[in-house]
Amino acid sequence: MEVWEAGFALPPHRQLAYLVGTCILLLGYNRYSGLHPDTSWAEVVIDSVEELGIGLVLSVVLLVALDRISLDQHVDEILGRIVVEALVIAIGVSVGTAQLGGDEERGDRDQPVGVGGHLILAACGAVLFAANVAPTEEIIVLGTELPARQLIGLAVLSMALGGLVLFFSDFRGTRRLSRPHGRFGALRGMVVTYAVSLVSAALILWLFGRFDDTGLAAVVGQTVALGVAASLGASAGKLLLQQ
Repeated sequence: MEVWEAGFALPPHRQLAYLVGTCILLLGYNRYSGLHPDTSWAEVVIDSVEELGIGLVLSVVLLVALDRISLDQHVDEILGRIVVEALVIAIGVSVGTAQLGGDEERGDRDQPVGVGGHLILAACGAVLFAANVAPTEEIIVLGTELPARQLIGLAVLSMALGGLVLFFSDFRGTRRLSRPHGRFGALRGMVVTYAVSLVSAALILWLFGRFDDTGLAAVVGQTVALGVAASLGASAGKLLLQQ
């Protein structure tokens, strides 16, 4: 319900920021996840536009089927709900295409991946997991009611869960990828991935207006609370390119 209401409540500049951010994530994901090393940026852009279009169509179909949009509603409310739902769906379409579509030989080819590729995939996974949770009231309740010691424990738990996903899961295409060497490498991977998840969580919460007229303690608390879901998504996304 909060997601639907956010589609109406979000001001235009934040909807535009959400759209731009999603497009950047789609471009990055399609560039680095399971594509041929010689794939051109033109092909990446075409794939991203197609996925965004599919997200918009599926958003309309689902919202109509659930009777959340109708012709008697204001056009701003209809468009807002469609946009908010479509952007997360578009990322899901991109991830589904990479994980379930195409041939295994194409998805398993080695290609050089820099730090930027890792960060983009981590952010993409974090947004996919956290975007539909961010506007819920539960995040506000947890972020404002949990004491500092429990927020610290929640952060440690988030990193531990992310580490389990990052180092003990078997995603398609990860057989060709090596794991970090030594305890320091594993710890560094967990910390960097969790940092990406926190930044992604904070940006999403800001887009949904959760930081408006809010103190620093509540900002930190909400970010850590949402970071649980975001860290799981970031670990899953980063795993696709773990070197």
